[in-house]
Amino acid sequence: MSTLNLPSAFFLLLRRDLVLAYRRRGELANPLLFFVLVTSLFPLGIGSDPNLIRAVGPGVIWVAALLAALLSLDGMFRSDFEDGSLEQFMLSAHPVSILVLAKVIAHWLVTGLPLILVSPVLAVLLSLPSEAVGVLLATQLLGTPFLSLIGAVGVALTVGLRKGGVILSLLVLPLYIPVLIFAADAVQTAAVGIPATAQLSFLAALLAGALALAPLATAASLRVSLS
Repeated sequence: MSTLNLPSAFFLLLRRDLVLAYRRRGELANPLLFFVLVTSLFPLGIGSDPNLIRAVGPGVIWVAALLAALLSLDGMFRSDFEDGSLEQFMLSAHPVSILVLAKVIAHWLVTGLPLILVSPVLAVLLSLPSEAVGVLLATQLLGTPFLSLIGAVGVALTVGLRKGGVILSLLVLPLYIPVLIFAADAVQTAAVGIPATAQLSFLAALLAGALALAPLATAASLRVSLS
């Protein structure tokens, strides 16, 4: 990979991860199925009151999306660590943070994007008004990349540990809480006809900060884990 220029190395790694993900598409369906099942079964547990379902719907969708993203995080670097590819990335002549960003984008494309695509159907199931559906999609377009970026830092710190899933959850779940709060509040605000510009701006700021800092933090964490 060191003989390639940086853009070529970036897109080659992105393509590699997407191809590998396609070969394991049975495993990749698990987070999406979890997301759909949790969201669709929740109304059965709280009753058939449409007002109640509409009130809790944004929070249900976002909690399910957060947990579904968490289920898929461990595989971001695990297979590369087990087959030795991760050490090759660390020895590359290219910035590790850029290579990490390629893997994060691949993770989002195969996990975060499918969640976004099925969310409008689930929003209708939860009786969300049409005004809130657009805001829901906007929050997920801003929030799900943040989940992948921050999750990559946690995965990098725990990649060398056996059964590091519990530790990973403890590391990243507190950092996910701001996204959960502001995203759910944005959808609830839009549902009552109030603009959700403030919440969306905060989510955009979180995403911009994560894009700037998370790849660097992930690269540093990988060096620590592999040292």
